Amino acid sequence: MSHSPPPSPSFGLNAPQSEAVKYLDGPCLVLAGAGSGKTRVITQKITHLIENCGYDARNIAALTFTNKAATEMQERLAKMLKEPRQAKQLTVSTFHSLGVNILRREARELGLKDRFSIMDSDDCFSLVQDLAITTDKQEVRRIQTAMSLWKNGLVDPDVALKNAVTEEEAQAARIYRNYVATLAAYQAVDFDDLIRLPVELFRDNEAVRDRWQRKLRYLLVDEYQDTNTCQYELVKLLVTGIGKKPLFTAVGDDDQAIYAWRGATIENLKTLQVDFPDLRVIKLEQNYRSTTRILQAANAVIGNNPKLFEKSLWSEHGLGDPIKVMAMNDDEHEAEQVAIMLSAHKFERRAKFSDYAVLYRGNHQARIIEQALRKERIPYTISGGQSFFDRAEIKDIISYLRLVANADDDPAFIRAVTTPKRGVGQSTLEALGSFAGQWQCSLFEAVFKGGIEAKLADRQLHPLREFCNFINQLEARASRRGENAAELLDDMMKEINYEAYLYDNFDDRAAQSKWQNALDFTNWLKDKAKGGRDGADAEKSLLELTQMVALMTMLDGKDEEPDAVRMSTLHASKGLEYPHVFLVGVEEGILPHKGDPDAPNETLAARIEEERRLMYVGITRAQRSLTISWCKRRKRARETVSCDMSRFIPEMRLDEGDAVPKEEEILTPQDRLANLKALLQKPKAA
Repeated sequence: MSHSPPPSPSFGLNAPQSEAVKYLDGPCLVLAGAGSGKTRVITQKITHLIENCGYDARNIAALTFTNKAATEMQERLAKMLKEPRQAKQLTVSTFHSLGVNILRREARELGLKDRFSIMDSDDCFSLVQDLAITTDKQEVRRIQTAMSLWKNGLVDPDVALKNAVTEEEAQAARIYRNYVATLAAYQAVDFDDLIRLPVELFRDNEAVRDRWQRKLRYLLVDEYQDTNTCQYELVKLLVTGIGKKPLFTAVGDDDQAIYAWRGATIENLKTLQVDFPDLRVIKLEQNYRSTTRILQAANAVIGNNPKLFEKSLWSEHGLGDPIKVMAMNDDEHEAEQVAIMLSAHKFERRAKFSDYAVLYRGNHQARIIEQALRKERIPYTISGGQSFFDRAEIKDIISYLRLVANADDDPAFIRAVTTPKRGVGQSTLEALGSFAGQWQCSLFEAVFKGGIEAKLADRQLHPLREFCNFINQLEARASRRGENAAELLDDMMKEINYEAYLYDNFDDRAAQSKWQNALDFTNWLKDKAKGGRDGADAEKSLLELTQMVALMTMLDGKDEEPDAVRMSTLHASKGLEYPHVFLVGVEEGILPHKGDPDAPNETLAARIEEERRLMYVGITRAQRSLTISWCKRRKRARETVSCDMSRFIPEMRLDEGDAVPKEEEILTPQDRLANLKALLQKPKAA
């Protein structure tokens, strides 16, 4: 499809981008196709609001879904604005960070103390496990998922119980009710509460809602298609009021809505048109990322889905390389060929390893690809792998360090006082939490506060005070100048008897692995305490070590990306782009995922549509070349099963040129060596 050049843009943008930046007369939905420059539109619009329209930076909020996206947006704005300090005055954050900000300021309105605690996923898992009285981890996760979906859908426990169809659902709803009550008693919130509670507050308290509407006069929402019911309600409550013109810009793409499984709903795009009849819809269809062949394939696939809004991506990057579709004998052959083709392609193009991505539907597909890349000595990184610091045994030890550094850290208190078990149960913690809420103090402080004896029996209070005295002793030693941090760590680990706890609660193999991780972590801390192996840094106290560990996650993102192939699930790849992409395992049962074969037809159709959007996301990650592979047979458990090519491959409607010559389908090591020798004899590109 040919397009004439767009009219001369303003702001250095094309015509639709410029329209999206300038439109300020009411609600605006920007349908931003993949690679169409949506972040540029958002940052230019914020700049326009401040420098041309008289908005104070403190009255503008831009919401997105990841800390990385928020940080990049903030950094870009700091360079664009004439006064960089204004970038710091903006609210550029995730939905959840905004929720924390609201809760911190309005805690008392919700019956929370100022220093309420935010429970992490491990803390919540342990709580649900206790309430469900089960050691079945899959069962606990199923209940956690159900509760998260209820909270994100603004369904309270009583309604969840009333709507339960099966006894399994009813049991989850009863645990949900106890879970909500326990969190309230702990003066704590979980991740989903960070948005749910502000929504409930704004619904019930007009004065608070009005205060926040006056604070945030213009709202911008990135990745709008990923919002769930609760997030949409928060947006609506912030922009609507009596006599108030709704002023916001939502930027999203209905073709990239791939998170229904975690509560996101594409219905929010339909609802937006109903709730805001004056909504201006602007489409961004020019893609600045990919070649025409790649975009034609993406348009053809997504064209099979029913459309909320018609749009078709196009590019001025030329036709580009043919898309390769390769049928492999089995998954071992697929992995081997991907490694060989990637290596040869990199050599021929004089490219970097970081120019390549291998994308797949599920994490279970990664292992065999890893083995093949290692065999070919190809460096790689995996998106979404578990950080060492996220392991349960490391978090257990860190909880003690956090508590030594800050006795008001309630989640650290709850984790440390119950790991290992020391006779402090849920009823004791609930009573302690209720008392702490009444006196607006931390759980630690409440243990020693006058009047606690009336709430807790001596047998409950004794282990709490014994534990807190132990933490106080550690803190006193840690605060002394010259105290040896390594000795202090050893004493702490010996006192809590963590090794015995592991062997009492896990099988020998798991306990050994976890204990080794714990030793590796404490040895690493000791090494840091000495100033590193080379002694270049000054010695660190235990408190300084604790602060350093707390900063680890922030520091992780500052490292330069290594020159390595990126392996990633399709879900984790969204928002990223690579010059060359290998999309593997494109088979029926994997992509589209088989899901529940007994699901109603309507549910089945919705699932296939979402899987098709996932395929669209995978295709549009590629800038210059795309190779797709599928297997005729695949190992599943101990069986080898026959596989069918995914329905999405024919839907790409590839030209005859987008095929692989027969002789290239299987490369023997001899063929590969001959090809590489031939490449070596080619003149080097200028």
